[in-house]
Amino acid sequence: MTGEKPADRPTPASLEALREQGRALPREPGVYLFRDTAGEVLYVGKAKSLRARVASYFGAEAGRSVKLIRLGREIDSIETFPVRSEAEALLLEWNLIREFGPRFNIQLRDDKSYPYIKITVTEPFPRIFVTRRLEDDGSRYLGPFTDVGAMRRALRTIKKMYTVRSCHYRMPEELPPRPCLDYHIGRCKAPCAGLQSEADYRAMVDDILEILGGRTGAVRRSVKRRMAEAADTLEYERAAELRDVLRGLDALESRQAAIDPRGGSHDVIGFARESEGESVCGIVLRVREGRLVGRRIHYLARVGDEVDDAVLGALVKGFYLRQTDDVPSELLVPEPFDEQDLVEEYLSGLAGRRFRIRVPARGPKLELMRAANRNAAHILARDRVGQVEAAASEPVNGGPPPAAVRLAEALELGTPARDLVCFDVSTLAGRESVGSCVWLRDGRPHKDEYRKFRIRESEDGRTDDYAMMQEIVSRYFDRRVREGHPLPDLVVVDGGRGQLSAARQAMNTAGVSDLPTVALAKREEEVFRPESAVPLRLPRTDPGLQWLQRARDEAHRFALQYNRTLRRRRALRSRLGEIPGVGPAREQLLLERFGSLDIIRRATPAQLACTPGIGRVTAASILSALASGEPGPEA
Repeated sequence: MTGEKPADRPTPASLEALREQGRALPREPGVYLFRDTAGEVLYVGKAKSLRARVASYFGAEAGRSVKLIRLGREIDSIETFPVRSEAEALLLEWNLIREFGPRFNIQLRDDKSYPYIKITVTEPFPRIFVTRRLEDDGSRYLGPFTDVGAMRRALRTIKKMYTVRSCHYRMPEELPPRPCLDYHIGRCKAPCAGLQSEADYRAMVDDILEILGGRTGAVRRSVKRRMAEAADTLEYERAAELRDVLRGLDALESRQAAIDPRGGSHDVIGFARESEGESVCGIVLRVREGRLVGRRIHYLARVGDEVDDAVLGALVKGFYLRQTDDVPSELLVPEPFDEQDLVEEYLSGLAGRRFRIRVPARGPKLELMRAANRNAAHILARDRVGQVEAAASEPVNGGPPPAAVRLAEALELGTPARDLVCFDVSTLAGRESVGSCVWLRDGRPHKDEYRKFRIRESEDGRTDDYAMMQEIVSRYFDRRVREGHPLPDLVVVDGGRGQLSAARQAMNTAGVSDLPTVALAKREEEVFRPESAVPLRLPRTDPGLQWLQRARDEAHRFALQYNRTLRRRRALRSRLGEIPGVGPAREQLLLERFGSLDIIRRATPAQLACTPGIGRVTAASILSALASGEPGPEA
């Protein structure tokens, strides 16, 4: 490494000194850093020849971009890192950009908020779990995953197919005294007790890695072969296990979109940039065996007036130079870019096979490319809308947010409504009817003020929406007034004029009839007001309407969540309550200890008998009753 740092900012003399230093550099590949007078890194670059590349920054300004002219005027010192090859320089350049974040380099926004699936392959019996921290510990990391729900569903399916251990012991150094409950209910084969060999466990993990990488064809063929062998040797229990693995593969593939009828496996990268040119969204579609198995998103900042091929090159390097796993054999890009051959060389060496970057000209691959570009443009537009909505919720100079001001104007309120509550009811066939009240402050959830209600049947037997709305509004404000809690600026109810009338009756009785109240109907998004016979229709883009929608949707979510909880609890209790000898107390103890009917059904009599108040006779009775009539699916 070489370096020189004059005390003053560049002058013609110091500029000449930098030129001299550039002429003294070797003609080897490497990475160079430009620093300013404070020692901050301004720019990191890669060169096939350090001498020629660095010298180009200190020539005539004519023909250079505004960005490079500004950079040249701020350089105060140079550092260089000679390396053995351009491919090595490529990786070092990107790592230094990530480390220093120079303001003249295109910046890839970090994706630490996205989770990865981690497989601890360095352990004799690897664990598989979700993490958001990347560590240089030899483990395999798959991701990042932007669709967290889909990732967790896939992981749950895989753990049903394969008996991966869920414990955190570092075997074989750490071993439990005995196999845990997972072994007794068939979710683990207890390698900790020597009941599963390391080779058998490793083969299972290899299958999982193939599946998570989207390569299910080879796994499917292997499972079918092993299932046939198990059936031939009369190992019917093992054959049944392998049959369940095949069913799990079917479930995974049914959730993956088939987009390439020829069954190709490749990555497709697309990007979109704002008209101003400062923000870029890049997206990679991962296609394995003709199915879309994943999507990865990154953003670039400080793009400025960089041309598209430079932006594309930064995206490709940002996606692939940081990862060591799941390098595809082919990458489809919208156009060629600088240093494309170096990226191919580096990733070919990393993967141990040829890696190609291609620009599709026709057919399904071109359609995939266009789909990736459209996807990136959609995400960028969605983010822009989200930023506008967030800005509408930001207070201005300590005053109310713009959305609150706009809502006050539309509803003809005296002051902006910064605190609003919204009521909703949820029921299913008249059972487990519940209500919810959510509180939004400046458009954001204020969860300390959320309330939920179990609907009580009225004296006249009414259980319609209007009666339920009247009940929860009445109970809410009765207690609010009685205990002296603050009141909201605006009351919103989910529904139409009937729900609004019911809420107003309850508020009159509670003595809070002076609070502004509206109802928001779902179908046409009409806003009903007590004093007007004609509903108000606001534009869909109106920030005030979006505030009301956000409150309505949050109240609906909160009510539905409570309704599902009660239905799940009823289903569990009703099934256990049918078993002779299991009263409410024992029922509660069993559910607290085991958590679900499925686990109770798969436990042994001895395990059930460990529950206080449950003897061996009762345990056998419970298991017999559950085995004779299969419980329905748990909600």
